[in-house]
Amino acid sequence: MENDAATLYCPNENCQAANPLTHKFCQRCSTPLPKNYLWAVVDSPSVGSPGEILADRYLILDKFVLLDTKPGLLALTPELDNLQPLKAYLRLIPYRLHVPQVYGVLFVADGSSHREILLLEKPPLLVDDNIQQVHLGSELTTAWREATSMRQLNWLWQIAHLWQPLVSEGVASSLLDSYVLRVEGSLVRLLELRFDSATSPELPQLGEFWQQLVSTAKPAIAEFVDRISLALIQGEINSTDQLVEVLDRGLAGLGRSQTPTIQIITKTDTGPSRQRNEDACSPPSGTLVSKPPQPTALAIVCDGIGGHEGGNVASNLAIETIQQQVQQLTKVPYDHIDPSLLLNDLDKAVAMANDKISQRNDSENRQGRQRMGTTLVMALPVAHEMYITHVGDSRAYWITRHGCYQVTLDDDVASREVRLGYAIYREAVQQSAAGSLVQALGMGSSTSLHPTSGRFMLDEDAVFLLTSDGLSDFDRVEEYWETEILPILVGEANIATVANRLVEIANTKNGHDNVTVALVHYQVQYWEPEITIQAVIPQSYSAKTVDLASRATDATLLGSPNHKTQVIPDTEPAITRQFPLQWIVPLLFVVAAGFLGLFVKQLRSPSGASPIFSNPLQTQNPTIEATPTPRSLANLSSGWVIKTNNDISLGNNQSLPRGTFLEVIEKKSNPNPPSGSFLVSMRVCANKSTQTPANTNNPTVTSSVPPNSKPLPATVLLNSSQVNRFGVVLQSDAPNPCRTVTQPPVTEPSDTSPT
Repeated sequence: MENDAATLYCPNENCQAANPLTHKFCQRCSTPLPKNYLWAVVDSPSVGSPGEILADRYLILDKFVLLDTKPGLLALTPELDNLQPLKAYLRLIPYRLHVPQVYGVLFVADGSSHREILLLEKPPLLVDDNIQQVHLGSELTTAWREATSMRQLNWLWQIAHLWQPLVSEGVASSLLDSYVLRVEGSLVRLLELRFDSATSPELPQLGEFWQQLVSTAKPAIAEFVDRISLALIQGEINSTDQLVEVLDRGLAGLGRSQTPTIQIITKTDTGPSRQRNEDACSPPSGTLVSKPPQPTALAIVCDGIGGHEGGNVASNLAIETIQQQVQQLTKVPYDHIDPSLLLNDLDKAVAMANDKISQRNDSENRQGRQRMGTTLVMALPVAHEMYITHVGDSRAYWITRHGCYQVTLDDDVASREVRLGYAIYREAVQQSAAGSLVQALGMGSSTSLHPTSGRFMLDEDAVFLLTSDGLSDFDRVEEYWETEILPILVGEANIATVANRLVEIANTKNGHDNVTVALVHYQVQYWEPEITIQAVIPQSYSAKTVDLASRATDATLLGSPNHKTQVIPDTEPAITRQFPLQWIVPLLFVVAAGFLGLFVKQLRSPSGASPIFSNPLQTQNPTIEATPTPRSLANLSSGWVIKTNNDISLGNNQSLPRGTFLEVIEKKSNPNPPSGSFLVSMRVCANKSTQTPANTNNPTVTSSVPPNSKPLPATVLLNSSQVNRFGVVLQSDAPNPCRTVTQPPVTEPSDTSPT
């Protein structure tokens, strides 16, 4: 007789056959056999001995790791009013990519008393299904040593985003506990939550924890991590928004060493039980888009609402409107995109699509459930990031070699109940009307619409699946991702074949709805940079980022009375409520030209005085002294002096040694954009330190001019990528060997032209 410990029961209520644990499908009815590995939170050395079964269903695999052998049954759930700690897990469901969620509670008799063991689903585990071995994911502090510089900063960036939400729930200590702070590939994942003591930890304590990582950080970012750790400890960085901005800049610098290749394919189908297809997608169904050569890659999936009343009209109108908006946004060079502003721009594009559909509803006098609408999920890859925006219950999944992760949270009643701390998700989805949407495009004014936009750092190959509920219902993605989508990442399948296969699965295993899928295959080539990333800490910070992952979507249920929406004329500009991003770069050049004109005017003044620059923050009241804008390479201006932190090769056996001083003559636009966003002409100042013999054993000694190198030119013309390697912009009162004189005409040496 087969040991019960090696039995997994079919979740099909009409079957419930016993199967060996090694099987992936029921041997009787072919239903997929989910393997729900659980982490037990209990105040004891273990939950029992391996091989033991608790409550006639939970097989103990390790001290705190269980396998639910009856996944078709609901786990026991307690009265939440009596278990306040559970609510922290529930309210953090928007962050379930990093925070495990409650599976249920196990009640175990212990003599005359009973123990309550909290069970968490999808913990960071490494599982070998063939031999039924499980291991905890690596601690971040352990995996840190072997990670690339891009991944190291990516982990810190994720922790920075998690800090404030966890502080609000009294569990920020989880991010300071190396035992619960685990990693799964590029993702930071918590084993469980650690509840704070009477006093919640603050950012200086986070800085102290990060300080321990400096010694094993990659050379490109060791100085960067040390700098931001000290800034946290000393209070120079005093908000997570400020911290995220600094990390964003560091990741942007590393991102230049990462070259992505992107392919997108879409597929939509009416399905076996519907008369018409109300879904829509972009690119058009069956179209393969590659970047490069295409300048922009954008995937959109919409699931129309309204049946014959116009769901297909709404979904296609949403696609058309958002395409127009995103085309405008992506004309801006990546180096000039502020991530938080781009997220807001995506939200505004969704709002415009919403109002276009709602305007159509109003013009046709549609009310209540007669109003047409649509769900939306879209993915926009930009450099080393993926931007995801969604409304409704169309989903985005992130598939890597390590797992399949749902990165969107449905805008439905069940998710709202969990987010408010009222119910456990597995229980909430069983309630009536659990899948009713709380918001969708076109059902009312955009003032009551709350799209969710987020971004994800990518440092490894990945596939993003966007899908309507025709496929995602009944956990089909979770059942089939490993056999159908993972082969893309290991080179055993192409995305066009996989897209067709997913539609086939939706039609045969579900078949109740239209189905639409989009696959975004993101491939990465990365090399460790030779440069050292510098941390630029802003002296003052105006909070502008939005906590996009946790924004509530507590709109009224669909079908309730809707307000009339604002009519949007067809001639309205693309984005009307913000300053267009594509105008920013030309405006900066105009401002720079103005400053240059003032500089030249001062140089030619008969008094011979040194140039005087007006402070753009200076007020008209002479008794008030405005805070000067911090100098950095980002706001480089004529007359500033730079000291190089690295050797800069000029070609033809010429180089600028580390420690060279240069004075900015002119900053101008680059006629060859791929090589940089701007050009800077600079005068090489006389400096004895540039002739100091190099000492390769002492990094503090300034590099020398190579013995066989040519004499340094009087002026050089460098592109932005070369300038970004300098690192030090001297303040006006700092000692330097340069003095402001009338500059000679700049000649562009052939060996310093941008490459």
